[in-house]
Amino acid sequence: MYAVIETGGKQYRVEAGDVIDVELLAAASAERPEIVFDRVLMVADGDDVKLGQPLVDGAQVNGVLIDPVRARKVLVFKMKRRKGYRRKNGHRQDLHGVKIHDIQA
Repeated sequence: MYAVIETGGKQYRVEAGDVIDVELLAAASAERPEIVFDRVLMVADGDDVKLGQPLVDGAQVNGVLIDPVRARKVLVFKMKRRKGYRRKNGHRQDLHGVKIHDIQA
């Protein structure tokens, strides 16, 4: 059984036991590590596929917060030719590691 969820403006295909890195979640904290994803776009169990329009009614994906992580560095380089203008900058996005426990459809 797998599901497609939406969080942080991105879509993820998840199964029970998967570990995913998602954008920082405001509701997550060390005191409350349980996370519920209620924006489920699709649930599939073998040949039984439920598509939402846009969401599947009554479906949710439960997970637990593992720890905060940081993504790989993305380099940003700006340059204007023949002007001597060069700027190099980097960015590392803060993410939350989440382990998916179960899918309820």
